[in-house]
Amino acid sequence: MTDINPDSVESMRQLVAGWRPLVLDAAPTADIRDLPGLSIRWADSRFLFWNALTFTEVGADSSMLAERLDQAARIMRAKSRPGNLWLFEDLLDEAARWALPEAAERAGLTLSFTGAGMAIDFRPDLEPSHPLLTFVRVTTDEQIEAYADLNSRAYGFDLADGRDGLVGSELWKTEIHAYLGLLDGVPVTAAATMACDGRLFVVLVATAPEHSRQGFGAAVTRKALHEGARATGLTRATLHATPDGASVYRRIGFQANSPIHFYSLAG
Repeated sequence: MTDINPDSVESMRQLVAGWRPLVLDAAPTADIRDLPGLSIRWADSRFLFWNALTFTEVGADSSMLAERLDQAARIMRAKSRPGNLWLFEDLLDEAARWALPEAAERAGLTLSFTGAGMAIDFRPDLEPSHPLLTFVRVTTDEQIEAYADLNSRAYGFDLADGRDGLVGSELWKTEIHAYLGLLDGVPVTAAATMACDGRLFVVLVATAPEHSRQGFGAAVTRKALHEGARATGLTRATLHATPDGASVYRRIGFQANSPIHFYSLAG
């Protein structure tokens, strides 16, 4: 029997809980459903991240894995815009982990990339700083647009895609602790935290590609964590990292749990 890492279960549940208000904020008529073994958070947005399925079965064997992958592919084919299935590898039993690549291929899914769930218990002592940056909280439509554009540039989306997912939001100006890092008055990096089931959930961290490897991403993430903790009293945080982002978060002190496989429809 495969032991299931409780941090991996926490990471999956944080995604399911956190993505619900974010997706509904982007599209009040979004498809929000919790099915057996699958969670749907699908806005049919141009912003790819808001079109998500999450594999939620804990301890799934090979047979259950194949069933859920087939179901996920059917749901995705019925949508008008592309998205991803998020699959936390450590939720599967050992045999299902070995069977995953072949099962995904049979279901008509292709692996886009593999990231990682991460978590940290921290103390918000000194306010973070960076010698080159000034931090501002996102409170205006102009700042939300800058936040969206940084994410689009960092993840290779069209600018209109990111704006479709964020511009016009009141949630991002009020309940989410979203921060921009400014270099000589120009937004170059961004990070946000939000309260989610007794934790701080870190979302949509991005740095302009031409300003990478200067510690900007780590600095603005620390700022969002610090301000989120001050506002909520929460000192455990979770996030879902891309391969490039994981090294940034490790420098802050985040520890990785489950690999996360992002699957899209093949062809």
